[in-house]
Amino acid sequence: MLRDPFCYTDATLIIPPALVQALRCFDGEQTDLDLRQALTQTTGELDVGELMNHLISTLDNGGFLLTPRFEELRGRCHRQFAEAAVRTSSHAGAAYPDDESELRELLTDYLATPEQGPADAATLVGIAAPHISPEGGWETYREAFRALSQNAMQSPGADEAGSDKVFIILGTSHYGEPGRFGLTRKNFTTPFGEARTETAWVEWLAREAPDAALMEDYCHSVEHSIEFQVIFLQSLFGPSVRILPILCGSFALSMSAGRKPEDDDAIRAFLESLGELAARERARSCFVLGVDMAHMGRRYGDHAVRVGDEFMRVVAERDQARIARLSAGDADGFWTLVRQNEDDLKWCGTPPFYTFLRAARPASGVLRRYQQWNIDEASVVSFAAMTFHR
Repeated sequence: MLRDPFCYTDATLIIPPALVQALRCFDGEQTDLDLRQALTQTTGELDVGELMNHLISTLDNGGFLLTPRFEELRGRCHRQFAEAAVRTSSHAGAAYPDDESELRELLTDYLATPEQGPADAATLVGIAAPHISPEGGWETYREAFRALSQNAMQSPGADEAGSDKVFIILGTSHYGEPGRFGLTRKNFTTPFGEARTETAWVEWLAREAPDAALMEDYCHSVEHSIEFQVIFLQSLFGPSVRILPILCGSFALSMSAGRKPEDDDAIRAFLESLGELAARERARSCFVLGVDMAHMGRRYGDHAVRVGDEFMRVVAERDQARIARLSAGDADGFWTLVRQNEDDLKWCGTPPFYTFLRAARPASGVLRRYQQWNIDEASVVSFAAMTFHR
């Protein structure tokens, strides 16, 4: 099954098993003759011209080949997002209800009776929550977001949203450019209403770190790691809650080069600028990280795994070692563990975590809940709820 996570095309193609090997020929190096030979070997037929042309045209028309057709689809989607007045929900009606009353009832149920009370508001710098499907991680979402005391988020002069805080949301950019940070000026709309993006802060980051910041990054239109945080924040603090949405691209290039992310001048400029902003706006800001941890199992290129088996017990121990470095505010120690085996645990939350550690410089962190969830029968994702403190 082929689908496009960028949503440049809404087509989903089902490739017959016998033709899957032929897809290897679409690598930009092999020719029509190579494809013809592969199809002949697969089918045992000499006359495969019609089949070959059908396969090529189906892939091309669907937007799955790097051709003018794909460029047309991509360009249209990027223009539409850049010109849109707001960032509309992309997962309402799928990952969560698109009806406001149903969503409110669901999140009220999710957030009820936390195991722990609110965090120490006087020292709270931020929280870490999952970005897994709320259905699978609701207990961990609950422990993360109920750490935010509504009273603590309010102060004299708070606006009608119930809070004058700006929540700096650092989300994993699953589709963005490595070593880059996706920004947008757009407000985020959900079934609850319109969360307000603090555009002055967006502009300041883009101006101070232009080589690392991607303004109106199209990835915002399809990414769930920030959207899920927004609906929980709106549930607690009202639909027009203030946010600074930042998508954090992979640091894989730094890892493969054996360097720290900030050894890249562009990344360092962004981390320093975000840190300066957070320090200057300390009284008004609170970080929210939308992060998952290990990705193990068949879906991610491993053997089949289940929650509770010995393999995942070892993964939990390794996750806890990284969490200990996060809790100590130890960015260097955290990066050292991530680099082991080039992150064979596949923590997609590494960029937001590392960005937070370098920019906010928390003194300590508290693990409120750790969870593993079978995202399918043969694959597991781990995630946690944490609070971070000055």
